Amino acid sequence: MGRLSKVEISGVNTSKLPVLSREEAKVLFQQARAGSEEARQTLIQGNLRLVLSVIKKFDGRNENPDDLFQVGCVGLIKGIDNFNVDLDVFPSTYLVPMIVGEIRRYLRDNSSVRVSRSMRDTAYKVLQAKEKYVAEHQREPSVEEIAKLLDLKREEVVFALDAIVDPVSLYEPVYSDGGDTICVMDQVKDQKNTDENWLEQIALKEAMDRLSDREKHILRLRFFEGKTQMEVSARIGISQAQISRLEKNAIQKIKREL
Repeated sequence: MGRLSKVEISGVNTSKLPVLSREEAKVLFQQARAGSEEARQTLIQGNLRLVLSVIKKFDGRNENPDDLFQVGCVGLIKGIDNFNVDLDVFPSTYLVPMIVGEIRRYLRDNSSVRVSRSMRDTAYKVLQAKEKYVAEHQREPSVEEIAKLLDLKREEVVFALDAIVDPVSLYEPVYSDGGDTICVMDQVKDQKNTDENWLEQIALKEAMDRLSDREKHILRLRFFEGKTQMEVSARIGISQAQISRLEKNAIQKIKREL
């Protein structure tokens, strides 16, 4: 079992965490916005499974899972307190990015490889100026030309470029416009395993969790083990027509959740 698979994390028994339906969450968000602390706490408890799902993405980084869980909970609480109940969206589509963002900031701020903020800002100004120069002149500018464009000393340009040539953390910030910070990881990430695809997987898992045990069993046999409806019928002991109906209803439930 992985380090993030333990039952108790930060004093929370993860095997007993509640799961909220979309309807329950909607009512609780409305109550929380009206000032109910009890509803707010229920929302936090009912979405801790999201935090667990998120920190599994960071397994293998030799980070303390208890620390990641606590940081993720900070992102969850921020998301809950700022969630717009007037938007017809599933809460996880907003909460998960908030949790991920909080953990990324934590990892970035605790990175062992650090470059001073001023040096980093200078470096990216130099890179931007360089790109603009190449686009206009179709050739690489000299250090002196960049220094003149930015009104910097030649040594400042050299030191700044040297600073970002050294190995940097994947969580080093590359650019920020006052909103979300873009990290190095965002520039080199796997295009298939994106946060968006990963979020869809979490949403699908949430929808599956709300099925009955029999519906889960039927879908597992049909789509994960590749059984035919006749084979599932023989395995479970009900008619093929019932299998077909239960399968169809389960898929419709998932579609509604998604």
